[in-house]
Amino acid sequence: MDRVPALEEPLKKLLGGPTAKVMAEHLDLHTVGDLLHHYPRRYEERGQLTKLAELPLDEDVTVVAQVADARVHTFNGGRGQRLEITITDGSGRLQLVFFGRGIHKPHKELLPGSRAMFAGKVSMFNRRMQLAHPTYAKLGADAAEGDDTADIDSWAGALIPIYPACKGLESWKIAKAVDAVLPSAQEAVDPLPESLREGRGFVPLPEALLKVHRPHTKADIEDARRRLKWDEAFVLQVALARRRHADGQLPAVARRPAPGGLLDAFDAKLPFTLTEGQEKVSAEIFDDLATEHPMHRLLQGEVGSGKTMVALRAMLAVVDSGGQAAMLAPTEVLAQQHYRSITEMMGELAEGGLLGGSEQGTKVVLLTGSMGMPARRQALLDLVTGEAGLVIGTHALIEDKVQFHDLGLVVVDEQHRFGVEQRDALRGKGKQPPHLLVMTATPIPRTVAMTVFGDLETSVLDQLPAGRSPIASHVVPAQDKPHFLARAWERVREEVDKGHQAYVVCPRIGDDEEEAKTAKGKKKAEEAETADKRPPLAVIETAGQLAKGPLQGLRVEILHGRMQPDDKDAVMRRFGAGEVDVLVATTVIEVGVNVPNATAMVIMDADRFGVSQLHQLRGRVGRGSAPGLCLLVTDMPEASPARARLNAVAGTLDGFELSRIDLEQRREGDVLGQAQSGVRSSLRMLTVIDDEEVIAAAREEAVTVVAADPELDRLPGLRTALDALLDKDREQYLDKG
Repeated sequence: MDRVPALEEPLKKLLGGPTAKVMAEHLDLHTVGDLLHHYPRRYEERGQLTKLAELPLDEDVTVVAQVADARVHTFNGGRGQRLEITITDGSGRLQLVFFGRGIHKPHKELLPGSRAMFAGKVSMFNRRMQLAHPTYAKLGADAAEGDDTADIDSWAGALIPIYPACKGLESWKIAKAVDAVLPSAQEAVDPLPESLREGRGFVPLPEALLKVHRPHTKADIEDARRRLKWDEAFVLQVALARRRHADGQLPAVARRPAPGGLLDAFDAKLPFTLTEGQEKVSAEIFDDLATEHPMHRLLQGEVGSGKTMVALRAMLAVVDSGGQAAMLAPTEVLAQQHYRSITEMMGELAEGGLLGGSEQGTKVVLLTGSMGMPARRQALLDLVTGEAGLVIGTHALIEDKVQFHDLGLVVVDEQHRFGVEQRDALRGKGKQPPHLLVMTATPIPRTVAMTVFGDLETSVLDQLPAGRSPIASHVVPAQDKPHFLARAWERVREEVDKGHQAYVVCPRIGDDEEEAKTAKGKKKAEEAETADKRPPLAVIETAGQLAKGPLQGLRVEILHGRMQPDDKDAVMRRFGAGEVDVLVATTVIEVGVNVPNATAMVIMDADRFGVSQLHQLRGRVGRGSAPGLCLLVTDMPEASPARARLNAVAGTLDGFELSRIDLEQRREGDVLGQAQSGVRSSLRMLTVIDDEEVIAAAREEAVTVVAADPELDRLPGLRTALDALLDKDREQYLDKG
């Protein structure tokens, strides 16, 4: 039997079962290679202390600090004991708490003046940050001889690597595990072609791994990071370049609109003119559709920039040429909304073959999972016979039963909710590969587009259509200034008095069953002491309170994801028809919902939403001629990062600017993990926003390499790195092995 290569050796062989299990479950590390690519987040110098003043709430952290004082308190009439230790680092102080029997060891070991590394989750109690029951390892002369922690000093002497850690596996334990596997780094296969590595002056991969984990100097760290960042960017760009190259080799049917056909008839009845941006992007799309290779294009633009109009014109052009077009939406609410707005825009052109329909027209069908059998059967029949030129649906479109007469174009709405495989499944429905247009409503910075959607050409719509109104956004600090919240509800009433409508958005649905689950999950009393945050506001309770209180007398209804599809649709129809004044909803209204008469939006607990999500939600108002108003309600104190985030959203309507802010605050892994499902989120060193130049250069090199050797036959090391990035069955294989 072949020997398993050193870097593919399962961790449990080297580290033992329990440690390997925690690494697999919490850090997604399974092999020696995985652990070698689990890089330190930062490095502590022996004399330099972590900034306690900048600790993030609710995150696992590792700090190096000195004990300032320690005291034991009793409670419960002397039956319970609590040890409180204050540690300091010169920038701030932090409290550690230990309870019950757990106090004896730290009380004896953590004496004032001693230094240690502490790891735990930052929580808030009595408005002060603390670590409850942190684990710790003493440093320097304080580490007892023969003690488990004594050998920490051997690596604490120089630059102490601080690793991304988790509960049950602190940074220093990960460091010891890395020591055990570090000799295997010598066998790491270098993915870079030698000419590229030497041309750019990179250190070899084994040396980079050694320097990143056990640097002697800051220059070592710099060398290692430069090399490892490049590897991540390059391997990912090669994967995307190969996908682009393979797609470019596929045959497709050229689709050109017929003069005097459906598209011309649709354009003639438009009550407005297209923006310059829409004209330009449409021209790019029509050029792509006219070629005999499948189009792969990303259409991104501001909330409300008219992407649906551009996509619809592309779909009509394909129907004109004798093909069919499908639009895939992420939710039923959105699919129904698209169906309604497309049939309204097309009028009699959407009734091809029906009495009163236009002779240039076609049939438009809706296909979702919750449709009744007769309607579903009819829709499937219309698709297979070619009777329906346009279909709008959810992932029900991807099912095996669905067959098309001649699928020419697939439009995917809100790509970040669909993985690569789902795109491919729908594309597989064509006799020949159909053209593909992906729309995203969250504007994406150029680097992210290059990294996440690198297999697609990009078109950007950055103008708003004429007649769109500006949206004023304000933060409402409900805790500090309750009268601001009262004024918010007055503003909603004023809008309704003018004949307009409003949304109120809450983070949670809320009901007894949910409350029971939350109560069950509550931690035991000792830990409950640390919880200082109320549960997020819920649609059901909030709607009731508003209808009885500040919005009494207005027609208030609710909308959330747990409602039956028909009920959801009925509520949206009533709201669209102006029969509901205020809609209290979850984020189901986030994309695609278009009610021009809705002018105000109040987002409750706005700090619990991401920046892009807030921008998306806000885009639901100001869609008509009256100005829009968006109020971001929060209980967070003025100096908190959450408030800074909300101020950023209130301060600009530029989605591209906001998406940069959003990315800087989140880990890119989220972005890549979601969008490239099927690609393990591989970014450990590269930051998509900051490393624009690295990504652009890696993309150029990747295109050159793939053009010269598409199968990478001459580059076995690169081939191996690529397989590791793309192999979905790897984990299952390891579990069985």
